[in-house]
Amino acid sequence: MPRPPRLPRRFFAREVLQVAPDLLGCTITHAGVTVRVTETEAYAGYLHDPGSHAFRGRTPRTEPMFGPAGLTYVYFTYGMHWMLCLVTGPVDLAQAVLIRAGEVVDGLDVAAQRRPGIAPRDWCRGPARLATTLALDGGDTGRDFCRPALRAPAMPVEPIDLVVRAASNSIVPQQIRTGPRVGVSGPGGDGASYPWRFWLDGEPTVSTYRPGVTRSGRRTLARK
Repeated sequence: MPRPPRLPRRFFAREVLQVAPDLLGCTITHAGVTVRVTETEAYAGYLHDPGSHAFRGRTPRTEPMFGPAGLTYVYFTYGMHWMLCLVTGPVDLAQAVLIRAGEVVDGLDVAAQRRPGIAPRDWCRGPARLATTLALDGGDTGRDFCRPALRAPAMPVEPIDLVVRAASNSIVPQQIRTGPRVGVSGPGGDGASYPWRFWLDGEPTVSTYRPGVTRSGRRTLARK
């Protein structure tokens, strides 16, 4: 059975609220592991989304978010974790989709070596775990994952690269749930205004919802 096609740049060049749910069921391959995406979050970026790293403009850290679509934005958080975002939308708007969770569907032996003692359902259950399982870090930020894979004619497989492919099975709207983003505080954490987390209903790999916390420690959203 042929593999689904690699997603083209025009797929990612759309508005982030279109791309985020459309990535559910798609796969991401890197360093010997393939993950089927089960949960995403949308970030609308510069001037449009107070929950985004890029809300107030460019910094050296956020520069990849300003495009073009089809770049990675891999960032460090809490002093210990890397997280993967895929840049979308028009140039300079800094839209991106955080890949929150997924299911390992290929490279299980490699994933098990990277996540020893962890149950398979938890290998990518959360964005930090997902980045660890895919062996991503800060050296991967700004990569163009839509460029054609470079390989010699005799090579039977693609070289190690970050590849995003279409879903092998169609996802119907009834399978998709939405809600507030995880861990976002302040205006961007308003679940009524920003129900921008998307997940596949019934998937055990979907991460646990946690509301944002203000500097005072007060929770800003009720659990949903």
